[in-house]
Amino acid sequence: MPSPTLKAGLVGYGFAGQTFHAPVLSAVPGLELGAVASSQPNKVHADWPRVDVVPDVGALLRRNDIDLVVVAAPNAQHHPVARAALEAGKHVVVDKPFTLDAAQARDLAALAKRQGRLLSVYQNRRFDSDFLSLRDLLARRELGRPVFFESHFDRFRPQVRERWREQPVPGAGLWVDLGAHLVDQAVQLFGRPDTLQLDTAALRERALVEDYFHAVLRYESGEHAPLRVVLHATTLAAFPAPRYIMHGTRGSYLKRGVDPQEDALRAGGRPGDAQWGADPVDGELTLVGLDGSARTQKLPTQAGNYVSYYAAVRDAILGKGPNPVTPEQAVELMELLDLGRQSAAEGRALAAR
Repeated sequence: MPSPTLKAGLVGYGFAGQTFHAPVLSAVPGLELGAVASSQPNKVHADWPRVDVVPDVGALLRRNDIDLVVVAAPNAQHHPVARAALEAGKHVVVDKPFTLDAAQARDLAALAKRQGRLLSVYQNRRFDSDFLSLRDLLARRELGRPVFFESHFDRFRPQVRERWREQPVPGAGLWVDLGAHLVDQAVQLFGRPDTLQLDTAALRERALVEDYFHAVLRYESGEHAPLRVVLHATTLAAFPAPRYIMHGTRGSYLKRGVDPQEDALRAGGRPGDAQWGADPVDGELTLVGLDGSARTQKLPTQAGNYVSYYAAVRDAILGKGPNPVTPEQAVELMELLDLGRQSAAEGRALAAR
């Protein structure tokens, strides 16, 4: 007997909803975009002419045919909208960052448990080409014990734009925007750090929120100790640093460029063709032998696949697989983002465990 088709309701059709959620979830067999809550019906129908558009969240939640609510509204609305959806008996996916702080995250996690509903966060960069390649490389232990990891998300966007993400409102700023990805990836690779130290700045002219951050995560205990992790993002890098630099006791790995899926989605592409997610930039792997000789080779980058996230959500709702990003993981990440803000305010490293 075939599995039922789950219908998703999307809240918000701004950049995140239009670019990341609608096309990606619609590429998953057994998952369908059923309705969008948006004040811009013409914009939605230009992309999805057969999808219903409702005027507000309440109208979306009253629909009995909606199984999953995807929250792609501005960050300050994540908690109230997700809470309302859970109370309405819907499964929920929230765009990152999950909430404004860890207290809100814990509230949603507890509510989802009481309601018996799936609650997940769209951490799509766990499915980036370079991250998947690095994760598998570490699993093979070719580099030996990892001792230093540097992860960059550098862009050149010198103009401050008129959008909420760059205004002094709750949930704005680069740390919660890109830090939510970089910290999550680091925790997925190495676990929770012992300490975290964050420096932030507003470097562009007329910048109203931070557009630069530099975080140092220290691992002084556990299987990866001693290890240092540097997470860095800026909007003023005309010459971006390598995406990843990983040093281990037996060699190093370097990867330039970024996963191509975001650019493809921005250009109007939709997942499904054979080359989707293919990353043309190989990594560089240098291994050092017992005699001290070094050998550098190209390490092909595997294809990224954001569709895998929503396929896992579908399976988890149907009881066929695990939640790809659990509420517990979402809470932990918000705790670390909160800790980073405190560290930046106090100008010192803070205990993370």
